[in-house]
Amino acid sequence: MAARLAALGVPVRVGSRAGEPPFDWDDRRTWVRALDGTDRVYVTYQPDLAFPGAADAIRSFAELAIALGTRRLVLLSRRGEEGAAVAEQALRESGADWTTVRASWLCQSFSEGLLLAPVVSGRVALPARQVGEPFVDARDVADVVVAALTQDGHGGRVYDVTGPRLLTFAEAVEEIAEATRREIRYDRVSIEEYSCLLTAERLPIVFISLLRYLFFELLDGRNASLADGVQRALGREPRDFADYARDAAATGVWHSIRMKERSR
Repeated sequence: MAARLAALGVPVRVGSRAGEPPFDWDDRRTWVRALDGTDRVYVTYQPDLAFPGAADAIRSFAELAIALGTRRLVLLSRRGEEGAAVAEQALRESGADWTTVRASWLCQSFSEGLLLAPVVSGRVALPARQVGEPFVDARDVADVVVAALTQDGHGGRVYDVTGPRLLTFAEAVEEIAEATRREIRYDRVSIEEYSCLLTAERLPIVFISLLRYLFFELLDGRNASLADGVQRALGREPRDFADYARDAAATGVWHSIRMKERSR
């Protein structure tokens, strides 16, 4: 997001605890300085809009933004999530010039976040049900948000953004294995086994609870459908998962540790 906006010549302030000025969702004293002088804001809530208090935080933040002269707010929301729907409603009621971008699982979860280490190890163990997921490329999400922030005509719109086809997590891993020409095994495990694996990795309890919710409750087929948000916002088709896998593989991000050691 920041790179795309900077390339367009748009001054960017990144809101984070390590930023200057710092921004922290849990410390409302940081909100004023972060918003000062801004006219457009891309809003993402950490750790997830499903968490208690998220909608109240979004409402309060939007009201403060408007009071300080920031009118256009673009919210990243999650498809099929009740808590996210409440946060969306809070934004709509704030009086802001709002746009909502709804996504579910990002392709980049396999190369930049939660699933990178399992893919590199050659074994991905998840409690995901055998339902299709419309994995969307984070680059498409970024392009939609940039359009909503910088162009007219996106106010008051909801963009459900998905990829062009449904894939199970097992099928997604197969496509990554094909792109990398590596053997990568997918194992479906119980939610209890998965929780034990996460605990062994010493992940925070709040993060484990979120992942249990995402895999056990949200991944029940409610999002097993395609939407046209990318097409409506950008006038083009979304990137396919195979394109993402090919591009990511070309960077070497999925090389195994042994392969990396041999290359040194």
